[in-house]
Amino acid sequence: MRIVTERMSTNLGQGIVIENQPGAAGLIGAERVAKAAPDGYTIGGFNDSIMTMLPNLYAKLVASSESPYRSAADLIAAAKADPRRINYGSGGNGSPQHVAMELFASTAGISLTHVPYKGATQAAVGVAAAEVPVAFQGLATVSGLAKSGKLRIIGVTTAQRLPQFPDVPTVSESGLPGFEFNSWATVVAPAGTPRDIVARLNAEIVKALAAPDVREKLLAQGLTPRGSTAEELRQATRDQLARYATLMKQAGIKIE
Repeated sequence: MRIVTERMSTNLGQGIVIENQPGAAGLIGAERVAKAAPDGYTIGGFNDSIMTMLPNLYAKLVASSESPYRSAADLIAAAKADPRRINYGSGGNGSPQHVAMELFASTAGISLTHVPYKGATQAAVGVAAAEVPVAFQGLATVSGLAKSGKLRIIGVTTAQRLPQFPDVPTVSESGLPGFEFNSWATVVAPAGTPRDIVARLNAEIVKALAAPDVREKLLAQGLTPRGSTAEELRQATRDQLARYATLMKQAGIKIE
């Protein structure tokens, strides 16, 4: 978010102040934006939300360096041989990592045991320490641990391999054909914000994402910049909500 808003600030000739609002998995910050005046001067950056799409954040299937798993196929085979023996970590109940792994397990027809941590970073450390053998994680969370050899990235959830990791196979090609899981970072504005203001914000964000230096910085963090219109993101969000609502009900996922 900060990388994009810095470029927006330069393009607009106007300062943009970022206020971090932690708590309740982002719900506190979302509520603040929702209650703000719909004048375009208060916007929010969140994951898998509405309005204008920022970088796609692709999940990585990671395994402890001490585990025997070197591909999605290895994990699936082991889980089928001994159901529910294999634990996996996540950032908590209902977190993207939890949903991603349950989707993976459901699609593969296997059963895994969920071990929720208090955040994605703690879950990544748990994998590195071999407390749990596998997890889905974002690159920013596991980059340092992967470089140090404490865990290995054994698959990515994109349809094609990522240019940043050309040697890492997709989950689809290494054991689970058709599997794909994407999480977005988005920019939202309060309901009732005039269409012309939404259009201007959208244009400025898309312009910032297209800047070569911005793209380079985002790609270095494992993010793939992708702009959209507000309506395109609304439709994508509706489709995603329907898909995950069904999955979470089937898997019994509840946010506690």
